[in-house]
Order: sequence, then C-alpha cells, then structure tokens
Amino acid sequence: MDQSAIINQAKDYIAKEQDTFFKAEVEDLLAKQDWKELEDRFYRNLEFGTGGLRGVIGGGYNRMNTLVVKSATQGLATYVLKAFPEKAKAGKLAAVIAYDSRHYSPEFAEAAALIFAGNGIKTYLFSALRPTPELSYAIRRLGADTGIVVTASHNPPQYNGYKAYWNDGAQVIAPHDEGIIREVNSVKEIKEITRVEAFSQGLLEIVDKVIDEPYQAMVRSRLFRPALIKTKAHEVKIVYTPLHGTGALHVEAVLGSLGLQVITVPEQREGNGDFPTVAFPNPEEAAALELALKLGKEVGADVVMATDPDADRLGIAVPSGKRGKPGDFTLVTGNQLGTLLADYIFLSLQESGKLPRKGTAPTKLAMVNSIVTTGMQKRVAESYGVKFYECLTGFKWIADVIARTEADQSAEVVFGTEESYGYLVENEVRDKDGVSAAALTAEMTLYWRSQGKSLLDRLDELYGINGYWQEMGISKYFQGPQGPAIMQGIMAEYRKNPPKTLGGIEVEKVRDIQESLWKYPSQPGKTEKVDFPKSDVLQFYLKDGTVVSARPSGTEPKIKFYASSCTEIGAGGLEAAKAEAGRKLDAIKKDIRQVIGD
Repeated sequence: MDQSAIINQAKDYIAKEQDTFFKAEVEDLLAKQDWKELEDRFYRNLEFGTGGLRGVIGGGYNRMNTLVVKSATQGLATYVLKAFPEKAKAGKLAAVIAYDSRHYSPEFAEAAALIFAGNGIKTYLFSALRPTPELSYAIRRLGADTGIVVTASHNPPQYNGYKAYWNDGAQVIAPHDEGIIREVNSVKEIKEITRVEAFSQGLLEIVDKVIDEPYQAMVRSRLFRPALIKTKAHEVKIVYTPLHGTGALHVEAVLGSLGLQVITVPEQREGNGDFPTVAFPNPEEAAALELALKLGKEVGADVVMATDPDADRLGIAVPSGKRGKPGDFTLVTGNQLGTLLADYIFLSLQESGKLPRKGTAPTKLAMVNSIVTTGMQKRVAESYGVKFYECLTGFKWIADVIARTEADQSAEVVFGTEESYGYLVENEVRDKDGVSAAALTAEMTLYWRSQGKSLLDRLDELYGINGYWQEMGISKYFQGPQGPAIMQGIMAEYRKNPPKTLGGIEVEKVRDIQESLWKYPSQPGKTEKVDFPKSDVLQFYLKDGTVVSARPSGTEPKIKFYASSCTEIGAGGLEAAKAEAGRKLDAIKKDIRQVIGD
C-alpha cells in the first residue's frame, strides 16, 4: 500500500470519526509519518466476519473504534429492517445489547444502541457489565430480533469486538451472516440519534433486574439434586475468579443462594480492561488460574473455578489427591470437564427416570459437540443410549443443531459442548454459558463427594469404560498484512499434498469440509460427500483412530491444530495407556511444527 493511499484513507477516517481519542491517534501518526503503523491500521477494513467484529482497539479502519462499530451496526440494522418488513413497518423491532469489562466496551455498546435507535429499532441496554449468555437469554425472553455483546472474549487487553445474534438468541449463521456482511460492506450513511432523543422516543430502555433475576432462577432450575445441595452444600468450598470480567455478579449470586461457600479471588473480582494480574484472561491457560490456585491451596478448596471476561467459558481445577502432594491441584481440560458433565447429566436423568436404561426404550435425548472435541464424549453418550450429533467449531453451530432438532422434533438436546471450555446445559440460552456450567459443576462435585469419589476418580472410571483419551492443541499466529496469505498457503499445501502419515501413523482418510468431501489417500479416485456447511477445515483420520484437525481461526490471525487420540487400556493399566497416548501425540506435534515453522 503506497503512502498516498495510506494518507487518503487516514484523512477519510479522521473526517468521519467523532471520537476525539481515536481521531487524535491517527492525526498523531500522520504527523510522525509512522508509515508502518499507518499501513497496519489502513491496509484493510476490519472484517465483519460471520461472528461479528474483533480487533485491536485504536483509530483506523483496521481497528476497533467508535466509527467501525457504528458502521457495522448500521449494516446490521439495515439487514434487520429488511428481514422483518412487517415488524419494521409497525415499529415493533427490538435489539438487546450487553458488554464486558474491556476498554471502550460501554462506549461501543452505547454507540451501537444509538444506531439501532436511529433506525427505529428499540434497544434494551444493560447499565453495566453482563455475561454473554445473559445476552442470549435476554433476546429470547424479550422477543428481540437481534442482539450484540461487546466483547473480545479471552483475547489480550488491547482487543475488543462484538458478536452479533439473531432472534433465536444464537450467533448468526447462513443466510443471515452473509446478508449482514453484505449490508455492512455497503454502508454509505449512518443513522443515529442522541441518548436523550432515544430515551424520549421510547427507543432505548435500560434492563437489569428485569433479566438478572429470571436468568439466575433459570440457572438454578437446571440443577438435578436440590435436596442434596440443601443438606450438603456447606461441605463444599469453592474458590472462584471472574478474571476481571463479568462473571462475579451471577456466579456469586447463584452459588451463594444455594448455600455453597464461594470465595472469590479479591484481586480479580472487579471488572478491569487492563487485566492486570494475568497475561491472558483465558481459563484455558494455566497461568490465568495462578492466583485462584494459590487461594485454593490456602483455604483448602474442593474446586477452583474461573470464567473468562464475558463468562461464557469455564475452567476448573480440583485437588490432585493421590496424584500429587497434599494441597496440589490438577487442571481439568475442556474436553475432560465436558465429558464429566455429559456423564453427570445422563446419569442424573437416568436416575430420575427421564432417561431409560440403554436398550430398554428409545430416547430422543441427545448431546452435541464440535468436530474438534474429544471422541470420548460420543462413547459416553452412546453408553447411555443418548443420541449424538457433531457440528462445526463454534457454539452457533451447536445452537443450530438444537434449533433444527426442535423444529423437526427429532431430538431434545440436553447438553452441548466444545473443547475450548464451552458448555451449555439449558435450552433457554443458545450460546455457551459459564454461569450455568459453574453451578452444575458445583453440584456434580458435591454429588461425587457424597459417593466417596472426586471428579478425578470419576474420570478414571470413565477411562476404564471408554478407553484413555488424550488431546493436544497447537496454535501459530501470523500477524501483519502477510498473515492471511501464509495461513491460506499452509491449508492449500495440505490439500494439494496431504500427509501420508502423521507421527508415523498412516492417514486412512481425510475430511475436507471446505470441499465437502471425504478423500482416501490410498484410493486417489474415491470420494464421498461431507454433509456440513463449507468451512476451511481439514481433518486427518489416522489408522489407530486418532483424528488430527487443522483450521484457521475465524477471529484471530492464527491457524489451529487439534488432535484427539484414544488408547485402549490393556494389561499395563491406565498409566501405560497415558504414556502411549503421550508418545503418539508428541510425534504428531513434531510433524505439524515442521510444516508451520514453529
């Protein structure tokens, strides 16, 4: 991009941006003639993808700022007006907006609200931080047509973004995603009114307790053993951290109302967009739980919990028991907690008579997980006679399965999960819900404790039944203007010349979801149809049952690899199976790193 083009783009942005901070940033860069930084801010427009926006906060068209948020929201508003013409004509359209603790989240949320109002769409806005799952719940409860949550999930502090939702409370999918993107890219005029005008015209309403209290009641209603909780809750001690995000309001209220002892990490309780105590506010990262684990050891916690900044993900750690020294904790992966929750939900439904024992009667009860989640969950579901569905990565696809099975009455999905610490244990929300997952995990911990077992003990029992499953993930970032081309090149090369082996194990077949085909390396002409929406994902199925997946991230400049491997437990026992699984995954990891140059 030459300097004249950069200057023209920068001047155009300065003329349109009303926020003095973001405008001054670009003016200062022009004055300094910082062409490298200016190119990064203007070589492209921040892409409104299928999930919405996400990017570094700052001035420029390739940054998250007020102008970019307004333009994107205008495109969304235009699409909603066209999608519901009768409601638009009657002035009945509505939207809901929530936001997390990140920098500029309140400002971006209000800017979006005033764009909706300027387009005649009534907006329900929370007055302070609220979790993503509550936004999904609010859309459904209020009968709104769309919604936005301003968040960058678990990204570093310099990021913000927003996720767009449809009237079913789920993130948008086809055809709406493509239609919204077209409208966003076609915006010529932004319609907005002032906050005073929006209130006076009845186009802006603050909602807090109207949603907070019913949401908390719904979360409590999804528990299975209220009597056990009532009599035994005082026996379980929980250390919790919201990682400077939105989770404390509801996690503390729900668990506290059940009589559970909740000790929140004081340094991380309040919302703070700097996330001063963590490098990444991500419960998937062991380092993010450092303060919580320290407090857990000090108070003798039975479980340590962490939600990410918008409280849609949950991570936990539990006492190691015989596996380590007294006071040690073991981190439970997203795949493992998803497996434990699936087992607990099905067991509880079975014991209450809502799930017949396998083979005694047909059931419509089902679970769904993403294609990169552990295969162990399918085995657990099948062991209870529960239907199992898989879908593309992202909770909007899990919500899509729920909606489709509801529509044709083919199944009742009682649990949805993905490997990246996302869980959905209720139908009133159509996105992952860290609050309800925390409540159910607390009950599950109490239940197995009442049976004389820890969560790790139950996990070992499940391994004994279903084989030992271990997963591995690799992420490689490709920053800057060349990043997307590099990632595309890696995926193109894998398609052109797929590996014959990974980790020394033969690749039996390849699922290419972008090309909607199964391919068989040993039979070059043989293909079969893949019944998924197109997505840039490749999955290599190895001869021993291991599945290795590769996909570029939809929200960050990185490519992600996943592997899920099962080792049957033989004469050597569980420890021997763990060693064998580790060896296989290390060899696979080595082959992948040679390709991505890491």
